[in-house]
Amino acid sequence: MKNLSLVLVFVIAFISLNCKNDVDDEIKLVSTEEMQTILKMDEVQLVDVRTPEEFSGGYIKNAQNIDFMSPTFEQDILKLDKEKPVVLYCHSGRRSANCAQKLKDAGFKKIYDLEGGISTWKHEGLAVEH
Repeated sequence: MKNLSLVLVFVIAFISLNCKNDVDDEIKLVSTEEMQTILKMDEVQLVDVRTPEEFSGGYIKNAQNIDFMSPTFEQDILKLDKEKPVVLYCHSGRRSANCAQKLKDAGFKKIYDLEGGISTWKHEGLAVEH
């Protein structure tokens, strides 16, 4: 009987965690392959959260630069459409992950974050604009 109770506790915990993950799907970490597919969708907002200096060194086509380190960052992200998908990237993924959380907290519906940032994008030989 004790073993059955323990199994039941694990099953309930597993179901609860899976239900939470279904609700918490606003941020999705994506590979470069997945990102290329997402970027073909209509009305995607591609945002590079690096500094303007980093951005000028090369960026993914059609990206807009919203500097995560800028004092106006909080206001700048609110200019994006909360109903349209937002795809984020930075150099390696740390800033874009922080930005993704801020977007989620601000009520954005679909947020994609490029795993490994533009450094992975470049490493895989994908094109950047200058």
